[in-house]
Amino acid sequence: MKLRIKSLEYKTKLSRVLAGTALFTLIALQSNAQTAGLTMPAGFKASIVADTTGRPRHIAITKKGDIYVKLFRKVKEKGLLMLQDKDGDGKYETKTAFGDYIGTGLYLKDNYLYASSDEAVFRYKLDANEHVINPNKPDTLVKGLVSRKQHETKSLVLDNNGNIYVNIGAPSNSCQIKDRQMGSLGQPDCPILETAGGIWQFKIDKFNQSYPEGVRYATGLRNVMGLDWNQQNNTLFVMQHGRDQLTMFPELFDSKLNAELPAECMYMIKYGDNAGWPYIYFDPFQKKKILAPEYGGDGKKEGDSKFIDPVVAFPAHMAPNGLLFYTGNMFPEKYKNGAFVAFHGSWNRSPEPQKGFMVAFVPFKNGKPSGEWEVFADGFAGSPEKAAAGRPDHKPCGLAMGPDGSLYVTDDAKGAIYKISFNK
Repeated sequence: MKLRIKSLEYKTKLSRVLAGTALFTLIALQSNAQTAGLTMPAGFKASIVADTTGRPRHIAITKKGDIYVKLFRKVKEKGLLMLQDKDGDGKYETKTAFGDYIGTGLYLKDNYLYASSDEAVFRYKLDANEHVINPNKPDTLVKGLVSRKQHETKSLVLDNNGNIYVNIGAPSNSCQIKDRQMGSLGQPDCPILETAGGIWQFKIDKFNQSYPEGVRYATGLRNVMGLDWNQQNNTLFVMQHGRDQLTMFPELFDSKLNAELPAECMYMIKYGDNAGWPYIYFDPFQKKKILAPEYGGDGKKEGDSKFIDPVVAFPAHMAPNGLLFYTGNMFPEKYKNGAFVAFHGSWNRSPEPQKGFMVAFVPFKNGKPSGEWEVFADGFAGSPEKAAAGRPDHKPCGLAMGPDGSLYVTDDAKGAIYKISFNK
């Protein structure tokens, strides 16, 4: 009799445990469904609204919520997509492809869509619904830009005065005489900076411009993938991809230092600014501009004071590919006018864990950073182990704000587009 009672008690307890486990699993599944596997501050939710079946880079969103996507690899011989959610179910099932070139840069402003290849910038006229009128005949605004299969993509942004700003990345790591070769010194007066390694300014209403018609707006920037125009202080901000391979000088830098140096930097850019590449890098621990070893540095000598300081310094090698100032009203007040940064993730921190694969946030006030940066959305990699190994499921790249104030994030690893919103 006692055995039967104990058996009944055990079965009752077991059923309660199993019920609790099932409830926990259900809650976890519901939570995962509401966040698309991402970790975010309380009140935020996320979903995957599209799978472009390509490698989406930067995106632009119309006033009615249609999405333009620039592709890094062609899909059916096209490099641009327009996605539509025609049935209003939250999934973008309709795809229209156009443009016979690949790239990264994409921007929508004042009834035009601007897109870049690796050598040129194009402009498409839009109709009242912000749909491209003639997808086969864009205007060519800029042509003949340097593209040497290293940092070749051309990110872009517009100001409010009829100018377009184009990143022309340096086809080099540190302007060595022999690029990425052990102990090779830097080229004197780095000739790469004449046509690359900076931001060039062109007009939005003039066709077939090239270097002679453009203005080298800022220099000393190795490669800029993420850039945006700050509306509060009417100023350009950029995220630079910092240099690699300090271990080219093993007598000065071991693998640990190489993993942690230099910082990935956000710069506030004004006309004529020089951020110092390839002559210096920014050390986030010393909080100083340090002379590059290719130009006589030893890890301690400071660089020339003429080079501008970053406004934010992030950990090394995380590859910032997207920058967006948040001007919407959906998110809590702390996010208003602040900067979101999409980090594509590192490949060269070994033997240290790889980092990145997330979206960070920097608070701003009056057009300048007003606090420390923080991780906003994490978990794109799939697990901490996948992130540390540099084998993430997803890699954040482009950022855009929807008409309702939600945040969109592209993933150029598996082709997803995330929508992040806030429950008011």
